Amino acid sequence: MNKITSFSIKTPCFGRGAPKVTATTQSKLKKTVVLVGMMGAGKTAVGKALAASLGVPFLDSDAEIESAAAMSIAEIFARDGEAFFRARETQVIDRLLDGESGILSTGGGAFLSEQNRKLISDKGVSVWLKADLPLLWNRVKYKNTRPLLRTDNPYETLQNLYETRAPIYAMADISVQARPEYSIETMASKVRDALASRPDVLEAKP
Repeated sequence: MNKITSFSIKTPCFGRGAPKVTATTQSKLKKTVVLVGMMGAGKTAVGKALAASLGVPFLDSDAEIESAAAMSIAEIFARDGEAFFRARETQVIDRLLDGESGILSTGGGAFLSEQNRKLISDKGVSVWLKADLPLLWNRVKYKNTRPLLRTDNPYETLQNLYETRAPIYAMADISVQARPEYSIETMASKVRDALASRPDVLEAKP
């Protein structure tokens, strides 16, 4: 089978699969908010809740890649390798950032790319969901959908990834600390509060 060399991106689905969260205040999102961070940080779940509360589209770059390729991320990694996947990931992020302002969840490795960081800085705003290692491990240890953790010692692998990636995630425009006791809605509210401090990103309507 030939490798996929490009993806066609579907029109963003409004609030696709988002929890039922009612907006508490009227506001206008002026830039796409790009959630970055480790696997297990809650980017997809929090992103859906945040998008629903703001009344804007939610997109997930990994989900868009899987939809376009008709394959899972793990299958793409296994067949075509990580370098191929990362190139397509950049393609997808760039196209999604050109669409309507919304909430974009990205894969754990997306923000490591200097090219992706520049795209996000130029077209949107990055938010790091900062979850500590014990919380991350608790969330991912029973899942087999993480290709990077398919090793003899997945905890050590996760720890190494965390230590390598955390300084890069710290380059994000905004960081919001995740805590074990936070619900999805609470974390989404924390992110929204952080965005509200940036009138260039989230503007309150009169």
